[in-house]
Amino acid sequence: MRIIALDVGTKRIGVAFADASVRIAVPRAMIPVDGNEFAEIAKQFRLESAEVVVSGLPRNNQGEETAQTAVVREFIDKLAQYFEEHEQKQPLIKFQDETLTSVEAEQYLTANTHEFSRKDRATGILDSEAAAIILQDFLESVNLNELEQELKHGR
Repeated sequence: MRIIALDVGTKRIGVAFADASVRIAVPRAMIPVDGNEFAEIAKQFRLESAEVVVSGLPRNNQGEETAQTAVVREFIDKLAQYFEEHEQKQPLIKFQDETLTSVEAEQYLTANTHEFSRKDRATGILDSEAAAIILQDFLESVNLNELEQELKHGR
């Protein structure tokens, strides 16, 4: 089973990929939010031969949903609608708590590159790394056999 993950933001969307058989998430790309983001996500979905889309779901430090949570849920609803309207293979869509993933991604990048600049942030490196963390968390918490069954039985 192949999975892409999204770290949905208002300016950029980080994308990561994993083959569930190896359970290792890999940062892939940054997609600008410019009106073409749904087409680009669908393209990435096709290129990776993915079956599942995992979206980070922001929450506050108490685990409660926030205004940004509603933004992400609306975005994912529109993404599902895009797939349907364009008669593309419908992904199984899942959410994963993304609390502090951007902070974790920045710490990781700083530790491994010894420097993390505003330019790095603008190019989407942080966003795709955050998507990889979201996806890795998902892979470590999900029962893949149940996920496979959900895919087989019509989501």
